Amino acid sequence: MNKTIDIHERLLKFSIRIISLCKILSKNLDNRVIADQLLRAGTSVGANMQEADAAASRKDFIHKVNIAKKEIQETNYWLKLVNGANLLNNPNNLQEFNELFKESEELTKIISAILFNTLRANVASSRSSK
Repeated sequence: MNKTIDIHERLLKFSIRIISLCKILSKNLDNRVIADQLLRAGTSVGANMQEADAAASRKDFIHKVNIAKKEIQETNYWLKLVNGANLLNNPNNLQEFNELFKESEELTKIISAILFNTLRANVASSRSSK
């Protein structure tokens, strides 16, 4: 399978899982602010990677992927906060949460690698054109 398609599919599934988690969290009035922040960050990662694929230049691509990296890191923060503050009162949701957090960490590594490899290729390209 094409790696580009794979990351987009994973990010779409990730966004859907974030939405489901936020629905659970927002049932409690105290958690709504956190759920809103998590929803915004967690769903924007995939959107930014889609924009990166439609980038007009390598510089634009790097910019969009960098935004996606920041958003996935922010998502990780909100997930850690949900866990650390024990906002998931129902133990039935804990396994799904742990799997979601693991996926978030994996996506962080993948997006970081995409950014690193693109930057490295950009440097190599600029050196060979001199």
